[in-house]
Amino acid sequence: MRLQNKTAIITGGAQGFGAGIVDKFLAEGAKVLVADINGDMAATKAAEHEDATPCTVDVADAASVQSMIDTALSAWGHIDIIVNNAGVTHLPAPMETVTESDFDRVFAVNCKSIYLIAQALVPHMKSRQTGAILNVSSTAGLSPRPNLNWYNASKGWVNTATKAMAVELAPHGIRVNAINPVAGETPLLASFMGEDTPEIRAKFLSTIPLGRFSQPEDMGNAAAFLCSDEASMITGTLMEVDGGRCI
Repeated sequence: MRLQNKTAIITGGAQGFGAGIVDKFLAEGAKVLVADINGDMAATKAAEHEDATPCTVDVADAASVQSMIDTALSAWGHIDIIVNNAGVTHLPAPMETVTESDFDRVFAVNCKSIYLIAQALVPHMKSRQTGAILNVSSTAGLSPRPNLNWYNASKGWVNTATKAMAVELAPHGIRVNAINPVAGETPLLASFMGEDTPEIRAKFLSTIPLGRFSQPEDMGNAAAFLCSDEASMITGTLMEVDGGRCI
């Protein structure tokens, strides 16, 4: 019960890695706001647990983000943890062929959302002189794959933002870390690969020394540790949860 009495918002929490983080946080004793752009899926996920509350949010919209923060504060009175997990990608393609609308969407969801959430939540955490922020990045930001150029770049932004946030917020008792998963068994997997075939899966797996994709439970385990008091001396780290992909 390493997160006993903690309150946490998890964006993109209805499925994929986010759902794995939701399940682990609840198992460790946290109260969780399952925030997702798909409100029906958020409600379905939250209904699985007594201490989970659903919330519909567009993390790239300032008013929607503020409403999410207000919902959590209304329910709990304070917020201990935010997991910035919501993310999107563009389909694999030569960099110059990715449309401007796809580029804007990737950076709005993967990058601008972290800025908007910081604007809405950091003053609250500063007032309490405590808090944990976890950004879900990607090995794509550390060891880029061809034809995912602008997604790679967005996750490189997340990694730099994590370190910049960590050094600025440390004097206020707020820790900021990131996890960098390799491609996993999530709804985004087919988008990363372009198409989901046994041959393409085998090609992807050949780049992962441990020989398997990331699972939602892997992200839940890493996130629970980094957001717990056991990690009270850890900030600004980019934890690779990738089966050795970045070696």
